Amino acid sequence: MSPTPDHACRPAATPRTAPPHASCLLLAAVAVTPVAAQTGPLPPAGGATPTRLATVVVPGTTRQADAFDVPASVDSEDARRLDSLNVNISDALTTVPGLVARNRQNYAQDEQLSIRGFGARSTFGIRGVRLYFDGIPATMPDGQGQVSHVNLETAERIEVLRGPFSALYGNSSGGVVQVFTADGTEPTELRAGIAGGGNGTLRANLGARGIEGPFDYNVGFTHFQTDGERDHSAAQRESGNGKLRWTGDSGASLSLVVNTVNIPGAQDPLGLTREDFEADPTQVAAPAETFDTRKSVSQQQAGLVWEQPLGGGHSLRAMGYYGQRDVLQYLSIPVFVQTASPLQAGAVIDLQNEYGGGDARWMWDGELAGGALSLTAGVSRDRQRQHRYGYENFVGDTLGVRGALRRDQVDRVDSDDVYAQASWTFHPDWTLTAGARRSEIGFDSRDRYVTADNPDDSGRAEYAQTSPVAGLLWRVTPAANVYAAWGRGFETPTFSELGYRFDGSAGLAFDLVPARSRNSELGLKLRPRDGVAVDLALFHTETRDELAVATNNGGRTTYQNIDRSRRRGAEAAVDLDLAPAWRLRTALTWMQATFESPFLTCGGSGCTEPDTPVAAGSPIPGVPRRTASTVLAWEPAETGWRASAYGRYVDDVPTDDLGRDAADAYTVFDLSAGYVFDAGRSRIATFARVDNVFDRQYAGSVIVNDGNGRYFEPGLGRTLTVGADLRWR
Repeated sequence: MSPTPDHACRPAATPRTAPPHASCLLLAAVAVTPVAAQTGPLPPAGGATPTRLATVVVPGTTRQADAFDVPASVDSEDARRLDSLNVNISDALTTVPGLVARNRQNYAQDEQLSIRGFGARSTFGIRGVRLYFDGIPATMPDGQGQVSHVNLETAERIEVLRGPFSALYGNSSGGVVQVFTADGTEPTELRAGIAGGGNGTLRANLGARGIEGPFDYNVGFTHFQTDGERDHSAAQRESGNGKLRWTGDSGASLSLVVNTVNIPGAQDPLGLTREDFEADPTQVAAPAETFDTRKSVSQQQAGLVWEQPLGGGHSLRAMGYYGQRDVLQYLSIPVFVQTASPLQAGAVIDLQNEYGGGDARWMWDGELAGGALSLTAGVSRDRQRQHRYGYENFVGDTLGVRGALRRDQVDRVDSDDVYAQASWTFHPDWTLTAGARRSEIGFDSRDRYVTADNPDDSGRAEYAQTSPVAGLLWRVTPAANVYAAWGRGFETPTFSELGYRFDGSAGLAFDLVPARSRNSELGLKLRPRDGVAVDLALFHTETRDELAVATNNGGRTTYQNIDRSRRRGAEAAVDLDLAPAWRLRTALTWMQATFESPFLTCGGSGCTEPDTPVAAGSPIPGVPRRTASTVLAWEPAETGWRASAYGRYVDDVPTDDLGRDAADAYTVFDLSAGYVFDAGRSRIATFARVDNVFDRQYAGSVIVNDGNGRYFEPGLGRTLTVGADLRWR
């Protein structure tokens, strides 16, 4: 379960100053380590090590349970790492097997998240993976999501669900990531923090949480800014989050969650070709400066959650939310491309989004035939209305400005779901869990830009899917659980993928159909003694009608359905107390993601019709075959000195469907050390951290199927960050 690749010790990416065979060092370290899972309490204030928590939300419900007793691969991670900038969600997810979280070093695009290969082909934002923030969807009903509004200053934990039970969350659920805000504390706690480092990077935050009578609260604000390691990659982001909860004497509670984010004019350096990447990874693609590529985002969101126990094991939960998200983005599409066709939609995207929805569910805990039985049933509705404008990115000879209108349409997507789930311990050693979700999703587009040369593009499409899941857990011994799970899932095209038709004619590509998957998983969870946890999982997914690129020309990407694809692999993780002050955590993933049916795609720039064959068995781009990560932490006491060492290995990452190039495998190491001062009512945690200690040159992420061959987004070079976190009670 800890396979060593036969080519892992070869030289990988060109090092700036890299030790030979770095990947061998990391893999040797993890190969001798037991494999881990979810265990352990939150670290004390100032703790440097991310923690895998024991208690998680049962998939598809809001019930709490020990992850050891859940028939699924699920991890719960400490959201706040006090030895880092604590800005990007990817920083907190480094040791989750099966998940690839990439910080693109480009704040004009969201982070990349993929789970077991789902979501790997997304060129912007997050798709294929379902996202939630305090139970409120961060994924729109069409399947497109983002995490830019997640404020880690107030967050307590991040849960990651993989495998068949993800389907209980509906459309585009190749995996599920949920972020939870921490509850208020007694006594009141005030927080302030600051951290900074290379490339003009600065993070400052303020927060408070406490309890006042029946109310508890947690509010926080974070300012982040950076000049960027690459030219033309400066960004600024302000985010805030607040949770206010009232709890009544009967156990009823009402929670208000409000969050906001503002990203003004984040510069987009675009990807680099291999030649440019190898010559100078800090440079910017020339079109980025020519057209001043950039993006601004403004989002405000609020949600209410009501929970009411009814007695007799019954309880109700209702949630409602509403939000607005505006995006203004300047692209680098050349002028001659925009003027060549009256159907071209321009290169300035102006999106005005309104979204909202609700969920209501009934839950019951009781007995059946002497065994514990829990039931959940509910309904949900989500709606998104997007007014999309497109403009030329030039006025006369002036580039990178808003020009003439080329698109005006209103897109709407509605999702109506019903679901049910049951879990029954029919024998002390056996638990059966099963459920299903019925989803009906309607897309509607109304064209308001109609001319003699640009006909009405309005249209509508409807998709429906019933997704059943089932899992069986066997308690072999008090320290060993074995489980098997199976389910069906689906993924509709997003509005971005529906944007252009395969044949180049006007209108949306409503001929695309959802990708439908059959997922199976076999797992083993071990807890042989305190301080040791082991999780192993084998998974296999068969997908019909996988979405893949058909053409990529003139800033337009069109898509097609591929008959069959497959994802299969193995995961392993360990959480091991080596000694009273030492802790080791490791995560390993081996995965094979391939197209199982041949198809045609475009083989060169300017291609308007697929003309190059992709053979069956070709790898799905964006998916590394092997990944490994390790954290070794030394923390002798709640106060005083502490230190951590991080290592991660990522295998070659194919960049396009034809397999013409790949981001080279790499291994990087990070080191951190800090000191925690305890002054009675106040506590100060300081840290110094060096990322990429050996200054390795590597591609931290790839832009899959980029039509210009600019696939590579450079990772962070050697960078020093220092900071301090104050908590006062």
